[in-house]
Amino acid sequence: MSTPTFRAAVVRTPSGPDSIEIIDVPLTEPGPGEVGVAVAATPVNPTDLGVVGGFFHELGMINQPSHTGLGWDFAGIVRAVGPGVELSVGTRVASVVLGFDRDFGTYAEQLVVPAADLAVVPDALDLVTASTVPLSGLSAARIVDLIGAPPTDGNRLLVAGVAGAIGANVAALAPDRGWRVSGLAREADEPFVRSLGAGFVTSAGMGWDAVVDTTPRQVCGLTPVRDGGTFVGVRPNIVPAAERGITVHTLMAQSDGPRLAQLLAHAAAGRLPTRVHAVMPLARAADAHRAMAEGGTRGRYVLEP
Repeated sequence: MSTPTFRAAVVRTPSGPDSIEIIDVPLTEPGPGEVGVAVAATPVNPTDLGVVGGFFHELGMINQPSHTGLGWDFAGIVRAVGPGVELSVGTRVASVVLGFDRDFGTYAEQLVVPAADLAVVPDALDLVTASTVPLSGLSAARIVDLIGAPPTDGNRLLVAGVAGAIGANVAALAPDRGWRVSGLAREADEPFVRSLGAGFVTSAGMGWDAVVDTTPRQVCGLTPVRDGGTFVGVRPNIVPAAERGITVHTLMAQSDGPRLAQLLAHAAAGRLPTRVHAVMPLARAADAHRAMAEGGTRGRYVLEP
């Protein structure tokens, strides 16, 4: 009897979108504490472009002997459960698969993941939209944890890259901690930024109590941060040296099933921004990468296996 397989997108020698391959992978069953999920949707993230382009290989963060899996977050339907798991087959779930150095990712028809990392998708949220929440939502929640509560002498927070998924989520979550948010973006993004309840600026200026920079090039640095303020960046290879008493943090995303459940509930209630630009089949992953690399798109490309 032949072993069942499923399709997954990977790269062997990363050199851009043309290096993405669709391969057949043997299907495995979940073990104790694990869940087998039939993937319904998985978004393309900027990090995926870096993996496909070889950026993280060059940094020494990926060293797979055969191939590297693509994709970080997903939504799907439980197809099988391992011992000790209370989820039922047929339950709609979402989660994130973290780490760079792995031979599998969420650009796939099937996944086996820890049950503790999963969150049930609310009925009011479709699976395509739900798939865009885990990585950006958990990253934003972690950033808000890092900046903490505002100091007693100021609560002005600047979010650079606020028109992107993580930045928009930070702008949506930070006011719950007492921050007064302004977003740094292009003029064309002003209506969206203001729809988040944030102020809008086209230049960073000076004197912010905290700055969160979610841009790919981390454009702000510490210059806009006041003495003794806080800075959070998302690039582990671009960490500014602390100065003027500024606290510097770098985002390291973490899986958290219960927190993801809260974020999905926020998204279902319209409290967390979710924007889907286009839905494409898994076989067109390379096309989605090319389109995203051109820039200027607002909303996510989502792949359907």
